[in-house]
Amino acid sequence: MANLLVVKAHPQSADNSRSVATQDVFIQAYKESHPTDTVTVLDIFAEEVPEIDGHLLNTWADAASQKELTTEQVATLTRFNELTEQFLDADKIVITNALWNLSVPTRLKAWIDTIVVKGKTFRYSETGPVGLVPEKRLVHIQSNGGLYSGEEPASKYIETIFNFMGLTDIQHIFIEGVDHQPERAEEIIAKAKEKAVQIATSF
Repeated sequence: MANLLVVKAHPQSADNSRSVATQDVFIQAYKESHPTDTVTVLDIFAEEVPEIDGHLLNTWADAASQKELTTEQVATLTRFNELTEQFLDADKIVITNALWNLSVPTRLKAWIDTIVVKGKTFRYSETGPVGLVPEKRLVHIQSNGGLYSGEEPASKYIETIFNFMGLTDIQHIFIEGVDHQPERAEEIIAKAKEKAVQIATSF
């Protein structure tokens, strides 16, 4: 039995989001093909995700110097660590987002910052950083209004940061070109969903 963590990095539902609609098709096909696996959906627009800001940096500094933490600081550290451990417990990950201004949503970047943790998902060696989670697998679902063929900064960032943690088994599902070719919208979306089913079955 494996643990699948689905990170929903889009604020809308399947009714209004092509990427979320494809994600839901993936989840359904995955559950049918892997009935004993555990599937957890983390909606990062609905749940708290601490950002690396002044408050968190000061909290880390206070904790390192063994100062007494405030209730708010304890809550922030607890939530940050919960997200780190949730990722570590997952065998497989699905990330769903739209391409916004050639980048990932800021909430997705905040979540990624909770899992790129020295000593847990990477370490430094004499020859440079070493990823500590090479056994994990990732499916990245992204909707792009234009045509990029995986060459835009968002999917490249996803590959780079997960490679940094040692994860190299990455598959992409792009729903792209709908804004560029609206007359082909149904065809484009249908092909993406078909690919989602195919990947989910063997993932």
